[in-house]
Amino acid sequence: MRCPFCNQDNTRVVDSRPVEDTNSIRRRRLCDACGRRFTTYEKVETIPLTVIKKDQTREQYDRSKIQDGILRACYKRPISIEKIEEMMDSIEGEIFHTEEKEISSTKIGEIVMEHLRRLDAVAYVRFASVYREFKDVSTFMDELKKFMN
Repeated sequence: MRCPFCNQDNTRVVDSRPVEDTNSIRRRRLCDACGRRFTTYEKVETIPLTVIKKDQTREQYDRSKIQDGILRACYKRPISIEKIEEMMDSIEGEIFHTEEKEISSTKIGEIVMEHLRRLDAVAYVRFASVYREFKDVSTFMDELKKFMN
C-alpha cells in the first residue's frame, strides 16, 4: 500500500479491526519512510449484479431500494432495526448466492416476500399489496387467504 503523504510503498499494518457492518476491515498503517499514519478499509468485492425490471430494462443492483421497501412495509410495526438489517443481510446473501450476473426484480420481490412472511404478517401484506399491484379488494383478499392457509 502506498503512503498518501510521501508516495512510498513500504508501509506496514499496525492495527486491524472489523468495521461495524462486518463486511470490511479497518487497517491503521504506518509509513516506514515518513513515519505518518493513515487508515485504509478492505472490503470483499462482490460480483456486479444487474437487475432485470418488469419492463425488461436493466439497472445496477441497489441494496437501498430493497431496504426502502422493507422499511415502508415495517413502518410502525414492532420490528427492530437490527431484525430488519439481519433480514436484509439474509436476503442479499440469497440473491448473491445464485452467482448469476443478472436477476429479475420479480425473483428479488419473491425472496423479500418470503422473508417478510416469516417476520411479520402486516409487513408482508403491506409489501405484497405494492409488489403484486392489487387492483381491487378481491385480489387483496385472495392474497390474504393464501397467507392464512
